[in-house]
Amino acid sequence: MSRVWDLAHGRSGDKGDVCNIGLIARSPEAYETLCREVTAERVKAHFGELIKGAVERYELPNIRALNFVCRGALNGGGTLSLRSDHLGKVMYTWLLRMEIGDV
Repeated sequence: MSRVWDLAHGRSGDKGDVCNIGLIARSPEAYETLCREVTAERVKAHFGELIKGAVERYELPNIRALNFVCRGALNGGGTLSLRSDHLGKVMYTWLLRMEIGDV
């Protein structure tokens, strides 16, 4: 079993109670695999109860990247949340740990 980190690196951050998570594929082949395996539904399931709202996925093929907009993901956001990562700066690392099929 592989993990997303075998194929990509990432970045994340906040916009209030919304967390943006970006994955950047290491190769064109990796981007194809990410598009197939890392769906909005799988991302929401991977984070479980941490994301209360919808997850939307946007594809950026010219830069081989995916952007996930996770609503209701930061327990109210910056000044309202008591979470240690209330700005969502390390949520991408959690997504990089998601298991995907053998690649």
